[in-house]
Amino acid sequence: MKIAVCSDHAGFALKEEIKALLEKEGHELIDIGPFNEEPCDLSDYVYPASLAVAEGKADRGIFVDGVGYGSAMIANKIYGIYAAVCQDPFCAKLARSHSDTNVLCLGGKIIGSALALEIVEAWMTTDYLKDIEKYTNRVDKVKKIAEKHLKKLDEIQD
Repeated sequence: MKIAVCSDHAGFALKEEIKALLEKEGHELIDIGPFNEEPCDLSDYVYPASLAVAEGKADRGIFVDGVGYGSAMIANKIYGIYAAVCQDPFCAKLARSHSDTNVLCLGGKIIGSALALEIVEAWMTTDYLKDIEKYTNRVDKVKKIAEKHLKKLDEIQD
């Protein structure tokens, strides 16, 4: 799978550990940055990483900041992105299986690397339960909200 990864300065170290895990498992990575721990603005990285997922250049995204919420807030502004903050493997499995999320957001300041790697593993290996009507109905409702309120990428002019 092709995964877009990014962080801010607070998530940089954890992003690097996640990259090592994903590469070991044979995934192709698109690292949007940053490439060091110098202070930076999260949106400078989450926005292009979200576009990579939304445009199909990456299958999924994993974004790491201080607590995860900033990344999710930015990512979910983009049509076609369904980002979730997960702080344990159980929630990561549910985010995939029940909600078909395509972006995982993690907080480098609030979870340790061992737990973060378990969360990534759980999220990456869990499939969406697309054959269970109650989940597809829920996801379809969210997609209808996006259709109503967000612009499709091909409708946006620079």
